[in-house]
This record gives sequence, structure tokens and C-alpha cells, in this order.
Amino acid sequence: MSTTPRIAIVGGGPGGLVCARTLQQHGVAVTVFEREVTPDSRSQGGTFDIRADTGQVGLRAAGLFDEFLALSRPEGQEMRLMDRSATLLRHHRPEPGDIGAPEIDRGQLRTLLLDSLTPGTVRWDHAVEKTVPLPDGTVRLEFTRGSAEEFDLVVGADGPWSRVRPALSDAQPAYSGVTFVEVHFNDVDRRFPAIAERVGQGMMWAKAGPLSLIAQRNAAAHIRVYVGFRGPLDWHADIDLADTDAVRARLLGRYEGFDGSLLDLMRHNDGAFINRPVFVLPVPHTWNRVPGITLLGDAAHLMPPVGVGANLAMLDGAELAQAIVDRPGIEDAVAVYEDAMLPRSTDQAGTAGAMLAALLPDTDSTEPDFPDFLG
Repeated sequence: MSTTPRIAIVGGGPGGLVCARTLQQHGVAVTVFEREVTPDSRSQGGTFDIRADTGQVGLRAAGLFDEFLALSRPEGQEMRLMDRSATLLRHHRPEPGDIGAPEIDRGQLRTLLLDSLTPGTVRWDHAVEKTVPLPDGTVRLEFTRGSAEEFDLVVGADGPWSRVRPALSDAQPAYSGVTFVEVHFNDVDRRFPAIAERVGQGMMWAKAGPLSLIAQRNAAAHIRVYVGFRGPLDWHADIDLADTDAVRARLLGRYEGFDGSLLDLMRHNDGAFINRPVFVLPVPHTWNRVPGITLLGDAAHLMPPVGVGANLAMLDGAELAQAIVDRPGIEDAVAVYEDAMLPRSTDQAGTAGAMLAALLPDTDSTEPDFPDFLG
């Protein structure tokens, strides 16, 4: 980079923060705008695996790989696959020293990334209302608070409902036909030892045709369960999602025939049921270049949650930052980045869609039918 550009990253998720950290590692100034009011405004979600060929590449570029390993849980790579009678069909145990895809809680990873940035890098409570390309090739960010600022490069890292993407693309996320309902268990080893034992140190997945129960161990004796099924977006239209008893009854009815030990994952959870319909962007999702704007992560390639998205976001962030450092100008850097990112994301999104169809097929069968690539 031969000049000092004004760079803004919209969104403080893993991809945006890896990009910011990598830029700062090379002495490039950057500002991150985050709509959340504080770092602790909301839960950052559950656990996810950081893969050697994507997310770990991003963390190495950010100079944080060793710190990540110290926080990660390699034992979380354990996987238990069951049918609806709770019969164990496959059991994968990671080998000692296996760090191919260790787990880490999203909150832990975000804290690691935030703490690595120069103080003041993230400007909290700055929700973007609109992204406006200007005739001179710069970009104006307009915020919901009424202020505006101009930049040489705006990076949309602001997730599925990006406020940067409309400046590049008319694409909008569409419902995939799959919904997950999330539930939580706290202090699980003491309060629910049978559930803790069934889940183990990693993930337990029980499946019958298009119905899945996925339980994942998080840090601090916490387990999150994802009740996954195919159905209409308004599957809950005649009940109140805030009515825990009504949602529980609806889900238990849908999963009739599952073993009681599996149904306990919906009977005894702590707190509310959280509805999480799965949305995706079209494949391929591409755009004509607009000076001073690009996208990364879910803003660029929202795909089913099969362990790919956040890892690709971190790889995106690292590669964009490196291109900015290596190339003589912003537009050259963005071209190099997008020429690699767009075909890769098209390929990965197609694979993720096929994985979702295999894991939650549109079928009346009650067979488990786990694909061979699992376990």
C-alpha cells in the first residue's frame, strides 16, 4: 500500500475483526463500526470449530493462533451419531494432538479478537443506515444516529442483513426451508448428568429423516441444543414463541417416536426456545465492482450453518487485509481479493447447500441416513 487510505469495516464479527487485526499487524489504520452498544450487549452464540484450511489460516495471519489454541477445546471434535431410539451408530474420537478443527465458544473468540485491537478501533453503537458510493470513488456511510463519514474503502462484514451489500447487489437472503430451534442447559454436569454423558465432550446428533436433534458442549459446563426440521417459515403461526410450554408441546409432538432420553433435550431446558430459521443468499452471488466497496463473510456468501461460514469469513478477512498491504492501491487490492473469494465462496456455498439437503432431507423417511462424510 503506497498511500494511507481511510478504511472502514462495518460489523464486528470474526471476519471483520480478523481483517482489522491483520491490517493493524501491518501498520494500516482501520475503524470498525458495530451496531451493538457494547461488547457485552448480547450473547455471541454457541461453539464452532476452527478449521485448519480456513479459520486457522485467518488467525495465523492475525498473529493470534497460539492464543486461540490455548482457549480451544480439541476434545470438542468428538462426534456421536444416533438414530431416534438413541442407538449409537458412529462415534468419532479425536486423536491426541489433533488440532484439525478444535472448538471454541464464539464469545471467547470475539473477546480474543477485540482485545488484540488498538484501543478505540471499534466504535460501538454505530449502526449503518445506508452506504452511498460517491462520484470521486469514495464512499459515505450514513448512520442511524444521524451522522455520516466518508472512506476510501468500506468493507461490509455486517452479516446476513448487510447494510453495505445493497450498494453492490440487489440479492436478499431467502428462507432455505430449514429451521433450528435453540435451547440451553446450564451447569449440565451437575444438574443433568445423563444429558452430559450422552453428549460427551463434543457433539451428539440424533436423526430421523428430516428431523434432527443436535447437542453441542460449550465451555463452562454449558450445552446448546438445536432442534432442526424442515417446515414453513411460519411453523409457529398459531402459537406464541414466548410461550415456552406451547413451543415445547409443539416440538415434542413433531418429534414423537424419539427416545425419551432424547426428548429430555426439549423437556428440561433452561429458559426460552429461540427460533432460528436458516436463510441463504443465491448461489452464485456476485456483483459488478463499485469503487471503494467490498464484502466478506455472510454479507458476501450467506450459506447454511454446516461449519463453513464463520471459517470462510476469517479467511476472507485475512486475505483482504493482505491484499491491501501487498497491492499499490485499494482498487487493485479489492480486485485481487474478490477474484479469489467469489469463486471460492460459490464452490463452498454449493457444497454447504448439498450438505444441508443430505443432513435434513425433504423426505417422509424416519431412517437416520447420516452421510458418509460425518463421523
